[in-house]
Amino acid sequence: MKILIIENEIYLAQSITVKLSQFGFICETISSIDDALKFESADIILLSANIPGQNFYPVIEKFKSSIIIMMIPYVNDDTVTNPLKAGASDYIVKPFMIDELIRKIDHYIEFHQLQKEIIFYRDYFCNSLLIPTYTINTKVSFPLIIKSISQKAIDMCVVNYAIQKKITINFISLYKDSANYKKILQNVLKTQLTYVLGFEILPKEEKEECIKALKNIPVILSCLNSDVSDFKNVFEINIKEISHGFQDDVLSVDEYIKTMILKFEDRYPDTELSKRLGMSRKSLWEKRKKYGITKKK
Repeated sequence: MKILIIENEIYLAQSITVKLSQFGFICETISSIDDALKFESADIILLSANIPGQNFYPVIEKFKSSIIIMMIPYVNDDTVTNPLKAGASDYIVKPFMIDELIRKIDHYIEFHQLQKEIIFYRDYFCNSLLIPTYTINTKVSFPLIIKSISQKAIDMCVVNYAIQKKITINFISLYKDSANYKKILQNVLKTQLTYVLGFEILPKEEKEECIKALKNIPVILSCLNSDVSDFKNVFEINIKEISHGFQDDVLSVDEYIKTMILKFEDRYPDTELSKRLGMSRKSLWEKRKKYGITKKK
């Protein structure tokens, strides 16, 4: 990575350059703000706050997308508070150990990488997965049950809601350990939205207990094609809306059944899977044999 060192103390600048070069960084050293503004780009800016008679704020403005670490002689509003408000990333007080500087640099490199990943996934969800019809337009009270025949549609709806509200999502799956659902739900955060998959696999009595236990806690429960008519707080994605999210190619009946078996055999026991597909367990066994699907143990 390229580091631009803006420091008028030549000995200090050279010392920093030598030490950072040992860690694989490519360093450029300059002693004036005017020279710094001639550079087009740099990954990291080490900016001295005490270059006599020179205003460093144009550098912060030009390189605001880079990591900017102020090198300061002491801490006050002019050296720390105001530069940070203007867009600098951090500061380090002179004299400093190179290990301390490396820790700061590594921290902000990792932080910037995470920011880029978050932006990528947010854009991916917004542009590729989210469909306007999968939006909760009504006032939400919790816990909220979202019912659909499509897991993808429910996922889209929850992500859309979280993005609109600018909140993060905590994820829990009851498919992994439904027997201990009470213990799992006891750890649900009361200050963060939690998205729970597999609500439909709970018996009716346990569904009711679950709703009571989660009263007024920000939880969205995913329910695949299950009867939730006894519950009041239900948002249902209807078939017309789901059709917008399906692929254009039409599957044959055999292709559809094969796809559903492969997709849900890990989620449901044979009794439940055959029931959802509208066939007997024997017919399900025959379909597996026909399609060459070996049941996972």
